[in-house]
Amino acid sequence: MILCSCDQHKDTDAEFSSYERAGLHPISLDRPAIGFFEGALLGNGAMGAVVTTRPDAVVIYFGHNNVWDIRIAENNREEIGNFRYVFDKVKAIPDTLALLTQDPWYRKYSEMAAENYGKPYPRPFPCGSVLLGFDLRNAEMIGHNLDISNGLCEVFLLTSDKKEIKLQIFTAMNEDRLWMRLVGKNGEPVKNIFDRIRVMPDPSTPSAFPSPEQKEDPEAGILHFRQILPYQEPEIYDISKGHPGDKAFSLTVSVSSPLRKTKRINWDGNEESMGPLEGSLSHNNVFAGCITLREGLNADLDKGIPETDPPDEEHFNASLEESKKTWEEYWNKSGVVLEDEFLESIWYRNLYFLNCSVREGVSTPGLFANWSYNNIGTAWHGDYHMNYNTQQPFWVTFSSNHLEKNLSYVSLIEFLMNLSRKWAKEYYGLPGAYFPHSAYPVDMTMNPYPVPHWGWEICETPWAVQGLWWHYLYSGDTSFLRSRGYEPVKAATEFLTSYMKRPEARGPQWNDDKYHIFPTIPPELYALRPGFEFNYDCTVDLTLVKFIFRAFEEAVKILDLEEREKDLLADVRDILQNYPEYPVAESEISGKVFVSVPGEHSQVVYNVPLPLVTVFPGEEHGLHSDPKTMELLKNTFRNQQNEGGNDLVFKNIQAARIGMLDLEKFKRQINYCLLPNGTASDRAIQVHGRYNDFTNYGFMDNMGVWFENFALPAVINECLMQGYNGTLRLFPNWPAEKDAEFHNLRAAGAFLVSAALKDRKVKYIKIISEAGNKLNLILPWSGGARIKTGDGIVRLKSDSISVMTRAGEELVIKP
Repeated sequence: MILCSCDQHKDTDAEFSSYERAGLHPISLDRPAIGFFEGALLGNGAMGAVVTTRPDAVVIYFGHNNVWDIRIAENNREEIGNFRYVFDKVKAIPDTLALLTQDPWYRKYSEMAAENYGKPYPRPFPCGSVLLGFDLRNAEMIGHNLDISNGLCEVFLLTSDKKEIKLQIFTAMNEDRLWMRLVGKNGEPVKNIFDRIRVMPDPSTPSAFPSPEQKEDPEAGILHFRQILPYQEPEIYDISKGHPGDKAFSLTVSVSSPLRKTKRINWDGNEESMGPLEGSLSHNNVFAGCITLREGLNADLDKGIPETDPPDEEHFNASLEESKKTWEEYWNKSGVVLEDEFLESIWYRNLYFLNCSVREGVSTPGLFANWSYNNIGTAWHGDYHMNYNTQQPFWVTFSSNHLEKNLSYVSLIEFLMNLSRKWAKEYYGLPGAYFPHSAYPVDMTMNPYPVPHWGWEICETPWAVQGLWWHYLYSGDTSFLRSRGYEPVKAATEFLTSYMKRPEARGPQWNDDKYHIFPTIPPELYALRPGFEFNYDCTVDLTLVKFIFRAFEEAVKILDLEEREKDLLADVRDILQNYPEYPVAESEISGKVFVSVPGEHSQVVYNVPLPLVTVFPGEEHGLHSDPKTMELLKNTFRNQQNEGGNDLVFKNIQAARIGMLDLEKFKRQINYCLLPNGTASDRAIQVHGRYNDFTNYGFMDNMGVWFENFALPAVINECLMQGYNGTLRLFPNWPAEKDAEFHNLRAAGAFLVSAALKDRKVKYIKIISEAGNKLNLILPWSGGARIKTGDGIVRLKSDSISVMTRAGEELVIKP
């Protein structure tokens, strides 16, 4: 990957264009990109495409957030039983065992409960690939360049007569269509150099699926296949009859010249004809093409070759211009200009990937978003993991001012509500909603992963709905809170209060008067233990439950529902008044530190960075904390050990929130995780946790494109501005000697904030109040400031500002 240098930032807010700035950070490769993870990533938030290049061909792989193998196993419903049954059985197991699985009953039960998850489905289903081949005697593959400002990928070739030509490729942003054309160095039309085109259904297509329907119209230059995605498991699915719930997708390729079947002599010396979905191209014409992906219910999807726009210059240009406008609108919502070119490139590139991979109105991306091929993208079913993985990519939507992207997450929670209510009622016997550990965008009637040793993570329920409350906080949109945010938050609160008020969670057995969170499990650590050791009052449970309880209190007040919800409010307040303390331990290295669960020692190597979750995502502690708490936070940060894999964004946001992020170290960690396509993988970094000296530290690299790490810009945002708790802080974790500016970063309270740091001084601050909330700002200057509003200029002598604003008001603040 080649990092392109940037010019120095412009001085005034009026001159700035994030769209232009993004164009300074292309992703390039100066050789063939033969692997899936070397290719250029394209997408429109629904359809995804990976443009790879071989020495003799261009190969484009297609995926789509809506296209899944929708089969699901829901066996052992009766055998799984309910929480009371399993709890009593586990309680009776001797606490002298090292592991619960040493008990024959529990081992057999957990294997049975995991049986459904052990199936190879559901999973994202790849939508096929398209190959454009050429004769190496006629052209040479040079490399490619992806312009992230507009999503245009250019594949560079050198002809045998030394002419530089390029294949331009982009995805339409408002329809599931990919366009391509071959042009000269300066964009002029050139004659085609491709010999053949081939469409290939995915090699992982199960034999239990109906064979893809293949159709060709050679004279029209069209190749097409259509694949049915069965609704039922193989043992009950009737291929001849199908099922009303079957889904389907089709991939249609249309090129600008007729196709014909040709023959060649193969390696064995025998004549071989082109097979289905392959055709030979003429060199007498220009080359342009359009690839259309359609998906939906099988009954609704065209059975024949669908009509498509002709792949000509006019339609190519019209679609490209429309897509550029969409990209420009996206980019100009926010932007940064950083003297640190590497961090600036990370900011823009990951927001590019975010726009390619997620949008409202289609299925929320799973672990690996909308890029898949063969078994790439299928690890852990490519599902929704609700103990951080699903939430993390949406963290970036708030401060980066892309709330429209978070609506996809909101839709996911709405989709999961019925299942979560059902599980709370039928499994736990409690009101409200309990969100599952894992889930899929398919029809589900039971928890997909009811195995207690991870399925009992209580934190996943408040964590699931936190993003809905954040959406309200950052938007100030009470209509959203009323129509979409409130009910999931309330349902989570109903479950959590009832769970904490069970007799097992409070009473003389605890030797205190607290309401405890019991049983529970810290994410990715210990599992369920004999005697429930390490299975109560996890820090992550305590901080997230407290977060949601307080969110519920505030939501009820905002929506004027205090009388209607008085009983639930009383339960919330009772619990908060009798709440457990966060667990701590003594470290010989760092002193007193937070740990993840009571009784834990201080030298644990964590997978998820649990000791500092009160900082983030709990947002209880941070730079606003008192000195004693800050000392504890800093001790914890210095002491904490993480094995990698799940910490690239998470741990570093925590560090920035307490002003302790070493940006140079952060950059080295990003660089360690970077793949040739510009995305960051999840990579291990140390042993003595789950990894050992034989672990391949890059074992997750080839699993798929890690959607969660597109949240990297959120870490940078926290270094530039923090505004999550009602008080704005500028450049709280940014070195004063490095110039930086940001435009329209979003803060809680619905404030859009811009500021510039140059020559060690903040030059100006601009704040737009969208909702008319109270503005609290710690000034970056001593001796006060001048505030310019529509009413004039006011001079302040204090070091902070606290003022009510009007909706739509703009404030410009200077020293």
